[in-house]
Parts: sequence; C-alpha cells; structure tokens
Amino acid sequence: MASKLVFLAIVFIALGATSPAAEGTVSCGQVVNNLTPCVSYVVYGGSTVPAQCCNGIKNLNGMAQNTPDRQTVCNCIKNAVSSSGFTYSNVNLDLAAGLPKKCGVNIPYEISPTTDCSRVR
Repeated sequence: MASKLVFLAIVFIALGATSPAAEGTVSCGQVVNNLTPCVSYVVYGGSTVPAQCCNGIKNLNGMAQNTPDRQTVCNCIKNAVSSSGFTYSNVNLDLAAGLPKKCGVNIPYEISPTTDCSRVR
C-alpha cells in the first residue's frame, strides 16, 4: 500500500497544478481513488498505460480546476510520499512523470516529489 501511495503522489503532483483560483473541493480520498489504477504501471512498467489509469488522470485533472484543489492534490501526494517510507527510483519517477502525456493530458510543468505545493496555482 505504501508504494501505491508514493507513486500516486508523484503522479498527482503533476495533476495538482493546472488552472485559476476558487474554493477547493477535491479530497485526498478522491486523489487516491483516481490514481490507484496507475500503480502497477509506475511500479512495474509496461508497454502501455492501463485505460483505467488514464481515465483516473483525466478525471482528477478535470476535478482540480482551481488553485485550492490543485494545492490539495499536491499536499495529499506529498503527505503520502513522506509518510510511506518507500524508496523509489528514477525509473519510477520517469514512468510517473510520463503518465500525463501518455494519457493525453497536457501539464505545463515537471512532475516532481519536491514540488512546493504553496506555489501551485
């Protein structure tokens, strides 16, 4: 479970920063639920991203349409990473970072577990 949360967090850092500002409504539970189908791809790799993973990424990206929601997504991911104690490799980070593009989601920033969530807009 810890490895799932780490990789979900990495993926959602990317999805956590995309639009303008308003009142937040995205929960950490929604973040995890939408990214769970991506875990096996990020952990084990593969030739194609599962359709359920892309559906979750697109859904979460659509939900995080304001600054508070994007910051919530970012913080949920960072909390999961810091509390998991899981060690991830550059390969895992690269797979996670490539998910938005492989799923047809345009993210104008790099996915990184060191993202400063307070700067996400």
